[in-house]
Amino acid sequence: MKWAAIFFALVAAAAAGWYIMQTNISRTGSQTGESIPLPAGALATVKLPASFTEQEQIGGRAYDAVCAACHGPNGQGRDGVAPPLVHKIYEPSHHRDMAFVLAAQNGVRAHHWKFGNMPAVEGVTRSDILAIVTYIRALQRANGIN
Repeated sequence: MKWAAIFFALVAAAAAGWYIMQTNISRTGSQTGESIPLPAGALATVKLPASFTEQEQIGGRAYDAVCAACHGPNGQGRDGVAPPLVHKIYEPSHHRDMAFVLAAQNGVRAHHWKFGNMPAVEGVTRSDILAIVTYIRALQRANGIN
């Protein structure tokens, strides 16, 4: 009987751990619904949504590949490099999705921040950019930027 109780307790603990991992861990390994700690040089604290749609996940992977080096993980920005994209300045009513497309395709002159001009992003397609914008908009909504 003692072994059965121990076995049951271990199975229950493993199942609980698996459930918590599946429901609370985001694509980047941080807990959803909580603010991600600011890495060194980050400019904004970002709260992740509870989950990402398939399209948002695709955009997140594309963001990590082509945007995160400058704009930081999850759009947090990087001090002295590039602004946070999870910021009221980039809300949809001020910077529509096409503004992101044009900025990535053509570059953009600095106009809100003192980071300098953004160069065009080589090798990124319009489809990639739109997926990235979908991801950024999900992050913005999770942070009250609509």
